[in-house]
Amino acid sequence: MSKLPISYYLGEDVESIACFLLGKFLYTNINNQLTGGIITETEAYKGVSDKASHAYGGKLTKRTEVMFKQGGVCYVYLCYGVHYLLNVVTADEGVPHAVLIRGIYPLIGINHMFERTGKQKANYKLTNGPGKLTKALGVNITHNGISFQDNEMWIEDGGVVINKQDIEIGPRIGVGYAAEDSLLPYRYVLNYNQYIKKTP
Repeated sequence: MSKLPISYYLGEDVESIACFLLGKFLYTNINNQLTGGIITETEAYKGVSDKASHAYGGKLTKRTEVMFKQGGVCYVYLCYGVHYLLNVVTADEGVPHAVLIRGIYPLIGINHMFERTGKQKANYKLTNGPGKLTKALGVNITHNGISFQDNEMWIEDGGVVINKQDIEIGPRIGVGYAAEDSLLPYRYVLNYNQYIKKTP
Protein backbone atom coordinates (compact mmCIF):
# COMPACT_ATOMS: atom_id res chain seq x y z
CA MET A 1 0.00 0.00 0.00
CA SER A 2 1.04 3.65 -0.31
CA LYS A 3 0.70 6.71 1.87
CA LEU A 4 -2.33 8.94 1.47
CA PRO A 5 -1.29 11.84 -0.80
CA ILE A 6 -1.05 15.40 0.52
CA SER A 7 -4.14 16.27 -1.54
CA TYR A 8 -6.20 14.00 0.72
CA TYR A 9 -5.67 16.37 3.63
CA LEU A 10 -6.26 19.68 1.85
CA GLY A 11 -10.05 19.73 1.70
CA GLU A 12 -11.73 22.40 3.84
CA ASP A 13 -14.51 20.06 5.04
CA VAL A 14 -12.79 18.80 8.18
CA GLU A 15 -15.89 16.85 9.20
CA SER A 16 -15.73 14.75 6.04
CA ILE A 17 -12.01 14.15 6.45
CA ALA A 18 -12.53 13.04 10.06
CA CYS A 19 -15.15 10.59 8.87
CA PHE A 20 -13.13 9.37 5.88
CA LEU A 21 -10.10 8.65 8.08
CA LEU A 22 -12.05 5.85 9.74
CA GLY A 23 -10.81 2.53 8.41
CA LYS A 24 -7.49 3.97 7.27
CA PHE A 25 -4.25 2.54 8.67
CA LEU A 26 -2.02 4.67 10.90
CA TYR A 27 1.62 3.61 11.16
CA THR A 28 4.73 4.73 13.01
CA ASN A 29 8.28 3.58 12.46
CA ILE A 30 10.18 4.91 15.46
CA ASN A 31 13.63 3.59 16.31
CA ASN A 32 13.10 0.96 13.62
CA GLN A 33 10.02 -0.33 15.46
CA LEU A 34 7.03 -0.56 13.11
CA THR A 35 3.64 -0.25 14.82
CA GLY A 36 0.18 0.53 13.57
CA GLY A 37 -3.49 -0.20 13.35
CA ILE A 38 -6.81 0.74 11.82
CA ILE A 39 -8.29 4.12 12.79
CA THR A 40 -11.52 3.57 14.70
CA GLU A 41 -12.36 6.94 16.26
CA THR A 42 -11.81 10.56 15.28
CA GLU A 43 -12.98 14.05 16.20
CA ALA A 44 -13.13 17.12 13.95
CA TYR A 45 -11.96 20.55 15.14
CA LYS A 46 -13.08 23.38 12.88
CA GLY A 47 -10.46 26.04 13.30
CA VAL A 48 -11.21 29.65 14.13
CA SER A 49 -15.00 29.20 14.37
CA ASP A 50 -14.93 26.22 16.75
CA LYS A 51 -14.84 27.05 20.46
CA ALA A 52 -13.33 23.63 21.19
CA SER A 53 -10.37 24.24 18.88
CA HIS A 54 -7.03 25.51 20.15
CA ALA A 55 -7.12 27.89 17.18
CA TYR A 56 -10.55 29.36 18.02
CA GLY A 57 -10.76 33.02 17.15
CA GLY A 58 -7.57 32.79 15.10
CA LYS A 59 -5.42 32.20 18.17
CA LEU A 60 -1.87 31.85 16.91
CA THR A 61 0.71 30.82 19.51
CA LYS A 62 3.88 28.77 19.57
CA ARG A 63 1.71 25.73 20.35
CA THR A 64 -0.94 26.34 17.69
CA GLU A 65 1.26 27.59 14.84
CA VAL A 66 1.48 24.10 13.33
CA MET A 67 -2.32 24.11 12.95
CA PHE A 68 -2.00 27.01 10.50
CA LYS A 69 0.36 25.09 8.22
CA GLN A 70 -0.73 23.29 5.07
CA GLY A 71 -2.65 20.12 5.83
CA GLY A 72 -0.92 16.77 6.05
CA VAL A 73 1.25 17.40 9.11
CA CYS A 74 0.97 16.25 12.73
CA TYR A 75 -0.22 18.44 15.56
CA VAL A 76 0.92 16.80 18.80
CA TYR A 77 0.37 18.39 22.19
CA LEU A 78 0.53 17.40 25.85
CA CYS A 79 -2.88 17.14 27.50
CA TYR A 80 -3.15 17.86 31.25
CA GLY A 81 0.61 17.33 31.51
CA VAL A 82 0.10 13.58 31.11
CA HIS A 83 -0.92 12.37 27.65
CA TYR A 84 0.30 13.30 24.18
CA LEU A 85 -2.54 13.67 21.69
CA LEU A 86 -2.14 13.22 17.94
CA ASN A 87 -4.01 15.39 15.43
CA VAL A 88 -3.98 15.49 11.65
CA VAL A 89 -3.82 19.07 10.37
CA THR A 90 -6.10 19.58 7.35
CA ALA A 91 -7.05 22.26 4.80
CA ASP A 92 -4.83 24.86 3.14
CA GLU A 93 -2.18 26.93 4.89
CA GLY A 94 -3.78 29.50 7.17
CA VAL A 95 -6.92 27.43 7.82
CA PRO A 96 -6.32 25.70 11.20
CA HIS A 97 -8.59 22.67 10.92
CA ALA A 98 -7.51 19.43 12.57
CA VAL A 99 -8.68 15.90 13.25
CA LEU A 100 -7.92 14.27 16.59
CA ILE A 101 -7.17 10.55 16.31
CA ARG A 102 -8.98 9.10 19.33
CA GLY A 103 -8.59 5.38 18.74
CA ILE A 104 -7.06 2.66 16.61
CA TYR A 105 -7.37 -1.11 16.58
CA PRO A 106 -3.82 -2.48 17.06
CA LEU A 107 -2.60 -4.75 14.30
CA ILE A 108 1.14 -4.25 13.68
CA GLY A 109 4.05 -4.36 16.14
CA ILE A 110 2.02 -5.55 19.11
CA ASN A 111 5.12 -6.57 21.09
CA HIS A 112 6.52 -3.04 20.73
CA MET A 113 3.21 -1.69 22.00
CA PHE A 114 3.42 -4.01 25.02
CA GLU A 115 6.91 -2.71 25.81
CA ARG A 116 5.76 0.91 25.61
CA THR A 117 2.55 0.51 27.59
CA GLY A 118 3.30 -2.32 30.01
CA LYS A 119 0.16 -4.13 28.87
CA GLN A 120 0.01 -7.75 27.78
CA LYS A 121 -3.30 -8.12 25.91
CA ALA A 122 -3.68 -7.15 22.26
CA ASN A 123 -7.30 -6.10 22.08
CA TYR A 124 -8.98 -2.77 21.45
CA LYS A 125 -8.31 -1.61 25.03
CA LEU A 126 -4.61 -1.32 24.19
CA THR A 127 -5.24 1.74 22.00
CA ASN A 128 -8.86 2.84 22.56
CA GLY A 129 -8.09 6.37 23.65
CA PRO A 130 -6.05 9.29 22.29
CA GLY A 131 -3.45 9.05 25.06
CA LYS A 132 -3.30 5.26 24.92
CA LEU A 133 -2.65 5.13 21.19
CA THR A 134 0.16 7.69 21.22
CA LYS A 135 1.90 5.79 24.01
CA ALA A 136 1.54 2.50 22.14
CA LEU A 137 2.75 4.03 18.87
CA GLY A 138 5.66 5.89 20.48
CA VAL A 139 4.32 9.34 19.56
CA ASN A 140 5.45 12.35 21.60
CA ILE A 141 6.04 16.07 21.28
CA THR A 142 9.11 15.55 19.08
CA HIS A 143 6.73 14.48 16.31
CA ASN A 144 4.83 17.76 16.35
CA GLY A 145 4.90 19.28 12.88
CA ILE A 146 6.22 16.28 10.95
CA SER A 147 4.59 15.39 7.66
CA PHE A 148 2.41 12.34 7.14
CA GLN A 149 4.54 11.82 4.04
CA ASP A 150 7.45 11.16 6.41
CA ASN A 151 8.79 7.66 7.00
CA GLU A 152 8.35 8.00 10.76
CA MET A 153 4.56 8.37 10.71
CA TRP A 154 2.04 7.96 7.89
CA ILE A 155 -1.49 6.91 6.97
CA GLU A 156 -2.41 4.39 4.28
CA ASP A 157 -5.74 3.56 2.64
CA GLY A 158 -5.54 -0.23 3.08
CA GLY A 159 -8.55 -0.84 0.84
CA VAL A 160 -11.15 -1.09 3.63
CA VAL A 161 -14.58 0.04 2.45
CA ILE A 162 -16.64 1.54 5.28
CA ASN A 163 -20.43 1.38 5.33
CA LYS A 164 -22.27 4.43 6.64
CA GLN A 165 -24.36 2.34 9.01
CA ASP A 166 -21.19 1.25 10.79
CA ILE A 167 -20.26 4.81 11.79
CA GLU A 168 -21.64 6.36 14.97
CA ILE A 169 -21.72 10.17 14.97
CA GLY A 170 -22.08 12.24 18.11
CA PRO A 171 -20.65 15.06 20.26
CA ARG A 172 -16.98 15.21 21.16
CA ILE A 173 -15.59 14.10 24.52
CA GLY A 174 -14.14 16.40 27.18
CA VAL A 175 -14.93 19.74 25.55
CA GLY A 176 -17.57 21.05 27.93
CA TYR A 177 -15.70 24.38 28.02
CA ALA A 178 -16.80 24.97 24.41
CA ALA A 179 -20.39 25.79 25.43
CA GLU A 180 -22.80 25.13 22.57
CA ASP A 181 -19.97 23.88 20.36
CA SER A 182 -19.48 20.95 22.74
CA LEU A 183 -22.73 19.54 21.35
CA LEU A 184 -21.66 19.59 17.70
CA PRO A 185 -21.74 16.11 16.05
CA TYR A 186 -18.02 16.08 15.30
CA ARG A 187 -17.07 12.69 16.78
CA TYR A 188 -16.94 9.63 14.53
CA VAL A 189 -16.69 6.07 15.82
CA LEU A 190 -16.30 2.99 13.64
CA ASN A 191 -18.02 -0.23 14.60
CA TYR A 192 -14.74 -1.95 13.81
CA ASN A 193 -15.99 -5.45 14.71
CA GLN A 194 -17.50 -5.46 11.22
CA TYR A 195 -14.03 -5.11 9.70
CA ILE A 196 -11.55 -6.67 12.10
CA LYS A 197 -11.54 -10.13 13.60
CA LYS A 198 -11.83 -9.85 17.37
CA THR A 199 -8.64 -10.46 19.30
CA PRO A 200 -9.24 -12.71 22.34
